[in-house]
Parts: sequence; structure tokens; C-alpha cells
Amino acid sequence: MSNKDNHINYVEFKAKNLEKIKEFYTKSFDWNFTDYGPDYTVFSDSGLEGGFQKTENEIMNGALVVLYHTDLDLIKNEIIKSGGEISQDIFSFPGGRRFHFIDPAGNELAVWSDK
Repeated sequence: MSNKDNHINYVEFKAKNLEKIKEFYTKSFDWNFTDYGPDYTVFSDSGLEGGFQKTENEIMNGALVVLYHTDLDLIKNEIIKSGGEISQDIFSFPGGRRFHFIDPAGNELAVWSDK
């Protein structure tokens, strides 16, 4: 399946114990996991791609919805012009780049690109 601009593409959760969370979702829902280092694991067979990021912080809003766009600079500028606020500027990770933003209601989301 190809990625489409402006579509929800991924959901990222926080977890304090990745081994425990992998065990829970494997046993409960038969999800499969792929680790990307000690602090990140990706799940599959869930209906939507996603992952868990290890954190030591209190988990307040455990889900980060991630949209896709081929041109991060373009969509970042559109978000700012439309009243959004950039909460984490563009950064690279294995497989692409992304940034986080706050919408006018205070929700944090992210946009990523493999370009």
C-alpha cells in the first residue's frame, strides 16, 4: 500500500516497559513486533501501522497520531499559516523524517515523510 499525503499513516504510543507491552499485545491481540533499538518497537497485524516508544516520563496522552506528506517543509508552512504551532521541528529517524505540531485545540500530532 502506498503512502498518501494528508492521510493518517501511523499511531505511536508511549510505554515504560517495552517487553511488558509487547507481551500484552502479543497475547491479547496476536500482534507482531520488530524492535528498532532498545527504545522503540513497531507493531504489525493490527489494522494500522504503529509503534511504542520507551519513556520514563508520566504518560498523559499515550497516543501520537502520525500523518504522511511527501513535502515536510510545505505542510509545515501550511500548518503554521493555518494556526498550528510546531512543537518539535523536523528531525531524522531510520526510514525518514518527521516533525510534531499542536493543532488549535491543543492536540499534538506528527507528520512524517520517507522523502
